[in-house]
Amino acid sequence: MQEQSLILEELLHGGTVYQPGSKVLEVGCGVGAQTLILLRRHPGIRLTSIDISEESLGQARVSVNAAGYAHVLFRREDIMDHSLEPGSFDHLFVCFLLEHLGDPAGALVKMGALLKEGGTLTVIEGDHGSGCWTPETEASRAAWEGLVESQRMLGHDPCIGRRLYPLLKEAGFEEIRVEPRAAYADQSSPDLLDGAVNQIITPMVFSAREHVLKHRLVDPATWKQGLEDLSGISSREDGTFFYSWFKGVACSPTR
Repeated sequence: MQEQSLILEELLHGGTVYQPGSKVLEVGCGVGAQTLILLRRHPGIRLTSIDISEESLGQARVSVNAAGYAHVLFRREDIMDHSLEPGSFDHLFVCFLLEHLGDPAGALVKMGALLKEGGTLTVIEGDHGSGCWTPETEASRAAWEGLVESQRMLGHDPCIGRRLYPLLKEAGFEEIRVEPRAAYADQSSPDLLDGAVNQIITPMVFSAREHVLKHRLVDPATWKQGLEDLSGISSREDGTFFYSWFKGVACSPTR
């Protein structure tokens, strides 16, 4: 996870600036991959990072402490039912969270209430519908679509990136700006291609293995071949990969 975040760092974090002393809330920090980037890119911020998983928070604490950052407040909180003080943060940062929520618009309303007047929300989400690669085999596409269908069965939205603007609008945010943050790699940048394929796309597909096979979304032989085909893209002369995330920035809702 840490390697993935570093590959994507400039792509996703570029243009975001938090001033020293700003109170920043990271919603859904997971194991701390984005936490470390926030601390390094924005020295002097007063960061609170929350997650619903105590196990993930524990890993995040270890990573942050090992990196020498001492002034981070980790709290176990559910954004849909939390104990945070309304209007207490200058900025909120949300990355790869909304896709996993059953009510993303409702979650954004909850987040908006935590911002001070004039505060900002930055939200980053992927769009699995944008994923394409060369060479694309039937097995590799089947494995990818297995991931997509698995997420939908779990009540998630694997293509939520394209919905950021209407979701933010529905939640009452103002001055909304949403833009694609696309990644393309080929053998002109072999390290980038290898990183994108073997540290992002292949682990992403593999993470759904148990659910995909349990519900027979893809047969085991096809899934195995598909994963091998995806991983092999990075070593092929004709290998290419494309994917787009979406980054939204908006101001706090009018109260």
